[in-house]
Amino acid sequence: MRIRGERECKDCGTRWSYYETGTPDCPNCGSLHSVGVGDRAQHTASTAALDLSPARNLLGDGDGDVRAAAERAAEDCRTFTRQHGFIDAGELASLDETYVGALELRAVADELARAMRTDDAEERYFLALLGGVDDGERPAPTEVPESLRAARGLAAAKAVQEYRSDAGSYLDDHPDEAVRAAFGTLGEHRKRIEALDGDVPPTTADRLVRVARELGTYLRAGDESALVTARDRLSRLG
Repeated sequence: MRIRGERECKDCGTRWSYYETGTPDCPNCGSLHSVGVGDRAQHTASTAALDLSPARNLLGDGDGDVRAAAERAAEDCRTFTRQHGFIDAGELASLDETYVGALELRAVADELARAMRTDDAEERYFLALLGGVDDGERPAPTEVPESLRAARGLAAAKAVQEYRSDAGSYLDDHPDEAVRAAFGTLGEHRKRIEALDGDVPPTTADRLVRVARELGTYLRAGDESALVTARDRLSRLG
């Protein structure tokens, strides 16, 4: 959406950046009576951060309730990803690993919360995600259990879908037909993964995300090599 990033309180006259606070409440007096000032810019980003410590706390010293931790992690990841966006005050942000990881953790946690039983490999993978996603860390593709690879695939497809949507809005203001075409090709690969219910090799899922990041790098920094690399990866996605 397009919003005026600077606001002015009608009650006390304080000015602040909505882009930084994400709220129309006056930071000085708490008043909800404010007006936007200045130019409008596209903005979909959120100030919300992902905090998985409440879910980790349910595990205690390792003998806690994995199912309860999975339910809480899924809820927190769902809230975080629903609010997340990639245009910050008119500038396109990167497709960050925390967002991608939150989508995967949500999918994995939902699986574990619903399952009648889980094996050790699945629980270890869930714990690895839970321990690192809010710091932008995910296990390597080789560590994904066969039973959970669909979760990684669907997370990649969803992340690319949302990033491509915001990138498309950004391109409305900064036209570039070459990168728009590349995003279109990326979208076709995303649809194929969705049609397979995410059941693709984890390396394929990660390559999809990597292409989206490289296209974003090209748009943000004008790095021609990033566009060339992204096109090359797309040609090898099959």
